[in-house]
Amino acid sequence: MDYAVIMAGGSGTRLWPLSRQGMPKQLLTLVGGRSLLQLAFERALTLVSPDRVVVCAGQVYAGLIASQLPGLPPENLLAEPVGRDSLAAICWSVATIARRDADAVVAILTADHLISPQAAFTATLRRALTAAATVPGALVTCGVIPTSPHTGYGYVHVGEPVTPGVFAVRRFAEKPAADVARRYLAEGDWWWNSGMFCWRAETFLTEVARLQPGLAAGVERLLDNPDQIADIYPALTKISVDYAVMEPVSATPGPAHVLTVGLDADWSDIGGYAALAALLPQVDGNAAEGTVVTWDAADNLLINRTDGHLLAVAGCTNLIVVEDGDVTLVCPLDQAEAVKPLVEAVRQRAARYA
Repeated sequence: MDYAVIMAGGSGTRLWPLSRQGMPKQLLTLVGGRSLLQLAFERALTLVSPDRVVVCAGQVYAGLIASQLPGLPPENLLAEPVGRDSLAAICWSVATIARRDADAVVAILTADHLISPQAAFTATLRRALTAAATVPGALVTCGVIPTSPHTGYGYVHVGEPVTPGVFAVRRFAEKPAADVARRYLAEGDWWWNSGMFCWRAETFLTEVARLQPGLAAGVERLLDNPDQIADIYPALTKISVDYAVMEPVSATPGPAHVLTVGLDADWSDIGGYAALAALLPQVDGNAAEGTVVTWDAADNLLINRTDGHLLAVAGCTNLIVVEDGDVTLVCPLDQAEAVKPLVEAVRQRAARYA
């Protein structure tokens, strides 16, 4: 039977001050009047019923998630006491499902994507789930057909077809330099790595046990002793699923192998303000939200979320200006990545605003 896991961890520091310690980006209403998590849940329901959706997120956000997703069974919300990167969260989620259904096939989804049209997502994930269920040893990653030489995403090098619409993976590549990204786009057999996966629970857990035996054993102890989560979970190895499983399996012949399917759709991983700017409406040549007035200003990202407050900008270009109650952020748009280290400085000097 098919299941879906929504990964809803992370703090979204690159979208500070909109995203803060008490309200991470996946719970924010950024576009369309719903949170990114609510949109992800709606997408998951095109694949499986609500009782077969599992959400893994930080314990501190459990109440907010429950209020945003009233259709999610309470036992399907797995609350991490601390973040231990993606492998621990995914392994815990998949192992929990496997205890309920030994033959489970699981789609791993994320809570910080925008995908349109939804029908393209559904068709692609169904193809990936079918491949995971029918091709022995398959770990399937969903690649996104690229539309630009993006330097902020990892890439998947697509190999020979295995079944219709399903391809072998030659290798993974980290976020490339601009010239390398342009070459990838020109060659046409490199896709963006979306961070969405499908596999049989048994196949994935076997590979975790082989490659990360300590983490696999810790998750088994956790399932046998859920009341000890505060002691067991923080001791799990902190590593991503890509580094720990997907890349090693793709590089070494064995009983498991990595396949990929392509998602041909408008896809955005809202990792920071540059991505958000492309999604907001244009007002006088600026990406803008809220009460904003400009004069002789263009190519800025201007967000005002403070009620009864006016954001006025004149004579500026290439700026991020975010007004969010008790914090105002100003930063060059082409230096949006500087927001993450800025948040670390805020935590050290003015922690209440982080």
